[in-house]
Amino acid sequence: MPEAHKIDIRHVAKLARLTLTDEEAKRYESQLDGILTYIDTLTRYDLDGVEPTAHAMPVYDVLRADEPRPGFTQEQALSNAPKRIADQIQIPKVIE
Repeated sequence: MPEAHKIDIRHVAKLARLTLTDEEAKRYESQLDGILTYIDTLTRYDLDGVEPTAHAMPVYDVLRADEPRPGFTQEQALSNAPKRIADQIQIPKVIE
């Protein structure tokens, strides 16, 4: 790992309360070095005038149009209720 990228993996693991084996520490150090090297590559590009985006591709609203349509009648809504009382669904008491 280049000196500019040197991060003490053991210290970071300790702060995160993680126990790492020597093999895991080497693997994570290698992965972190790859990530930081890639970030260095990205910082070399001139991005002045490039508008920040949240997605690489445009995101379109996929919701259907909100149009009124007929709903259930009271009798239809209550037709599958196991118990009814005064045109309402009766449920078991859950609070004592």
